[in-house]
Amino acid sequence: MNNRHRRQSRSGNVLVLTALMMVFMFGILAFAVDLGYINVVRAQLQKSADAAAMAAAWDLIETDPATVNTGALARVASAQTTARQYAGLNLVAGSSPALGAQDIQVGYLANPSDPSLPMSFADPTHFNAVRVFTRRTSNQNGLVPLFFARVIGTNTASSQAEATAAFVNNFGGFRTPANGNLAFLPLAMDKQTWDDLWANGTDDWTWNPESHQVTAGADGIREVNLFPQGTDSPGNRGTVDIGSNNNSTADIARQIVEGVSEADLAHHGGSLQLDANGQLSLNGDTGISAGVKDELASIKGKPVVIPLFSQVSGNGNNASYTIVEFAGACIVDVELDKNMTSKRVMIQPAPVEIQGGIPATGGSSGQKSQLIYSSVWLVR
Repeated sequence: MNNRHRRQSRSGNVLVLTALMMVFMFGILAFAVDLGYINVVRAQLQKSADAAAMAAAWDLIETDPATVNTGALARVASAQTTARQYAGLNLVAGSSPALGAQDIQVGYLANPSDPSLPMSFADPTHFNAVRVFTRRTSNQNGLVPLFFARVIGTNTASSQAEATAAFVNNFGGFRTPANGNLAFLPLAMDKQTWDDLWANGTDDWTWNPESHQVTAGADGIREVNLFPQGTDSPGNRGTVDIGSNNNSTADIARQIVEGVSEADLAHHGGSLQLDANGQLSLNGDTGISAGVKDELASIKGKPVVIPLFSQVSGNGNNASYTIVEFAGACIVDVELDKNMTSKRVMIQPAPVEIQGGIPATGGSSGQKSQLIYSSVWLVR
């Protein structure tokens, strides 16, 4: 072979090698571009899952069967509907993702702060968590279309995301939140009357959360009179001393309007908390003074925590209440100026979003609070 032919051969080899290198580099570029696109889609799927889980968890609070005329299963269905709505509001690769039945799990997390715990589905009345999966697969919403990777024979890719949002709905006690006082009403109700409320309470008042007004008329939520009315009451309801053992009417009035302060709780070691036996002893005074009627009327419709007691010993300002549970409620009517049989502090169950809550132990089987919730947060 002469020199001319050798040069032509080497030139041809260089061209072939150059072409192969260009194909290789194009493949890498295609991989990088499409990988970046897949990551964008993955982030969009995560955003959609996060929004859907958070919104659905808030829906569980807003549709609690205790304050909304719906059953536990209808509550689950409402949360699922909300999850689908919010998932669809966040576009993924240019389209709204749909959620299948298997993509929404509504259940109970005994300790939302421990994401490793399994979710329970045994008791819908205590559900406090929603897990959402958003997917782009061949079976759900379609595979993610690729661009340059088609050159190397890869047309599509799958991707998915998962999010779980939850809240605490079982509290064994409270401390003052960092940004204010504790919305805790220093008036105690016997647990028997509270439990009977669901079947035997009246329904004469309506609270409008938009206008912040209470009006006469039924709203599907039963009420009960918190004021003790002599022998008609199963227990001597009254005020409890949060702070010193002899709170004045002025102290009670302040706590009604402003909530319980850090200084008040300092007298109780910094918190109001049930002990290992599920009890908290508070001194108090049987009866409610007419001197706080204006303060009680001023918080109509405001959700607050009330303590529930199992028994009371002593009388007058020497009473001692055994608190065993806490509940969320709001005042809808106050009348303390008339004769004993006409006096009333009407309350109805109301959801309370609380800060400073101390979670109870024992899961839903050891429920120590009703209608009291933490804020919703993303667990995982």
